[in-house]
Amino acid sequence: MFDALKIKNECVSWIREFFEKNGKDSNAVVGISGGKDSSVVAALCVEALGKDRVVGVMMPCGEQFDIDCSKKLIEHLDIKSYTVNIKEIQNAFSSSLPRELEISSQTKINMPPRIRMTVLYAVSQSLNGRVANTCNLSEDWVGYSTRYGDAAGDFSPLSNLTVTEVKKIGHVLGLPADLVDKTPIDGLCGKTDEENLGFTYAELDIYIRTGKMDNEETKKRIDYLHERNLFKLQLMPSYKPGAEEF
Repeated sequence: MFDALKIKNECVSWIREFFEKNGKDSNAVVGISGGKDSSVVAALCVEALGKDRVVGVMMPCGEQFDIDCSKKLIEHLDIKSYTVNIKEIQNAFSSSLPRELEISSQTKINMPPRIRMTVLYAVSQSLNGRVANTCNLSEDWVGYSTRYGDAAGDFSPLSNLTVTEVKKIGHVLGLPADLVDKTPIDGLCGKTDEENLGFTYAELDIYIRTGKMDNEETKKRIDYLHERNLFKLQLMPSYKPGAEEF
């Protein structure tokens, strides 16, 4: 039932409208990881704005084993790019924290995506840009993103599209199949997304769209992760004083 071509065209129009209202003549800045999401977002932006207004930023942390995938996308789209290796930034950040502070493993995992988002905004602000968020609905549904890291951005083309749908759009866009169908790896802890989650994106996507799930344990885990991570999708809670206070 999913019409990838129709949704792709609508998304391209939406990106154009966003830039007309929120930065006419500005550039789209996309963090390029070499995976399907950043590939699809970059390709959508190229179709919407033209390749001269799309800037890719590669941000390896030391040696990145699949950096060739990022380079392949940039060459395929023929867009301008920058490379910022964040290893020294991360080391400096870590060494600047109080020595008596025991840095948790989760802190270490989330540090690189937050540094990368800082880099993207540094590049974007210097180039009259707008930062593209590259998260998809499936990841957001179960909180598989870093708040103020890869979950940040100025506009989000994929946040209402599942992994399955993003892949279909990637093929419609004519992206190299090995980028669209690449096994998603977070690049942080050495495991695939699905190994970390404990279920497949195919199972998750069907559950999101239909509410159907044969495996009760998987359903419970998805529901647990969804409820636990809803705060990532909401505005920061703020205290609102009563009218009588003024």
